[in-house]
Amino acid sequence: KGRSLLTVLGVAIGVCSVIIINSIGSYGTYAVNNELDSLGMGGLTVAAQTSDIPLSESELDAIKNIDGVKSATPVYMETSKAVSGFGKSENAIVWGIDSNAKNIVSLQPMYGREINKSDIRNNSNICMVDQAFARQMYGKDNVVGHNLTVTLQGNTEQLTIVGVIKTGSGLLQAAMGSYMPNFIYIPYTTMQCFTGLSNYNQIITKASDGISLTSLTDKIERKLSIINGTDKSSYTITNLAQQKESLTKILSIVTTILSAVGAVSLIVAGLSIMTVMLVSVGERKREIGIKKSIGAGKFVIVREFLSEALMLSVIGCISGIAIAYTLVFVAGKLMNVTIIIDTLTIAVTCLFSIVSGVVFGVYPALKAAKLRPAETLRAL
Repeated sequence: KGRSLLTVLGVAIGVCSVIIINSIGSYGTYAVNNELDSLGMGGLTVAAQTSDIPLSESELDAIKNIDGVKSATPVYMETSKAVSGFGKSENAIVWGIDSNAKNIVSLQPMYGREINKSDIRNNSNICMVDQAFARQMYGKDNVVGHNLTVTLQGNTEQLTIVGVIKTGSGLLQAAMGSYMPNFIYIPYTTMQCFTGLSNYNQIITKASDGISLTSLTDKIERKLSIINGTDKSSYTITNLAQQKESLTKILSIVTTILSAVGAVSLIVAGLSIMTVMLVSVGERKREIGIKKSIGAGKFVIVREFLSEALMLSVIGCISGIAIAYTLVFVAGKLMNVTIIIDTLTIAVTCLFSIVSGVVFGVYPALKAAKLRPAETLRAL
C-alpha cells in the first residue's frame, strides 16, 4: 500500500505540474496580449525619420482619410520627473494624446473623466494618471483634483489630475515593478505649448476590421510621399501587430518547453509504476502459481497486472487534476485574476500519463505471465 501510494503521488505530481505550467503560460500569453492591445499594439505607428520631415496636422488628416483607417491619433512622448503636491517625486513618461486616443489605446477611467475635445481646444493644464502611479504618489487610487508638477523641455508646469485610469491588465507593471515607467496623459495641444514642438512624435492608427495591415502600410506610405514630395523611406511605419504576434509565438514556445520539462516527471512516474509492479510480481509468485495451476492463462495474468498499472495511473491523474485545480483556484484568488485550465491540456496530459503507465506495466505483466506454476509453488 505504501509503495502504491507513493507511485500514485508521483503520477499526481507529474500531472499537476504539467497542467499548472501550461495554465500559467497560457494566462501569461493572454495577459501580455491584452496589455499590448491596451497600448495600441494592434495597429500601425507612423514616425518621421528626421525632425525636418513634417508629421503634423496635415499628415494626420491625410492618414484619417485613407480608406481602411478606422482611427488615427497623434502622440507626443517626453520623459519627465513628476512631483506631487506633497513633495514626493517619481520618474514618468508624459504622453500627449488626442481626445480619440481611447479608440486605439485602452484608457479605462476608474475615477474622474477622460481628456475631451474642450481640453484639446483650450490647451488645458489637466492630466490623467494610471492607478499604480496614483498609489505611488498619493498612497490611494482616487486622486482626482490633486495637483501634479511636471518638467518638460526645461519648462515646469502644474497640472490638475482629472482622471485615474487602469491601462490594460496591469500585468507588465505588476511584473516589472519599479522598472515599468509611470504614465501621465495630457492633451497633445498642451504638450505642444509646453515643449514648443510642432511635429508629432508618432501617429498611431487603427485599421478597420478585415483590412490587411500590410496593404494599409503601403497606402499610408504612398499618401505621405505624395502630399510632401518625399520618398517612402522618409517615414517609418511599424506594424505593431506583427511584433505582438512574434512575442506571442515566443511565449507559446516557452510554455511548450516548460510543459515538456514537466512531462519528464510523468515518465519518471511511469518508471515507478514498473518498479512497483516488478516488486509485486516477486511478492505474489505463490498467488500467480495458484491461479495458473487452476487454469488461468497468460492473458489473464497480463490483464490483471496491466489493470493494476492502469488503476495506479488513473488514480494519479484524477488526484493530479484535483490538486492542480485547487492550486490554480487559490493562486487566482490571491492574485485577483482568473486563470482558466485548458481542457485539451488535461486530456493530453492524462492520456500521456495513462499510456506511459500502461507501457511501463507491460514488462512486469509479461514477466508474471511467463512464470511456471510448479516453479512458483516450489520456490515458496
